Amino acid sequence: MSTADSLFRALDLIEPGDLVSYHGSLTDFHGLYIATPCDCHNCKLRDAYGVSDFRFRLLDPWGDLRHTPRCVRRKSITRATGGR
Repeated sequence: MSTADSLFRALDLIEPGDLVSYHGSLTDFHGLYIATPCDCHNCKLRDAYGVSDFRFRLLDPWGDLRHTPRCVRRKSITRATGGR
């Protein structure tokens, strides 16, 4: 593991592709997902205007769910532990 990887893990930062646990307000969607940067129109506008409110689109790692949460705030997800 590189120094940068260790730093991300120590700070509990979420990187694209990380397995995360969603525990936000949409209780029907609580569970494990793969975090990716949200690419919806509203999030692209936030980014274009320099609003520092980075949000995630969550993808089903098994591909079973048709709809998954988007525009998810950082406080609504936690990196899943690998059992280490």
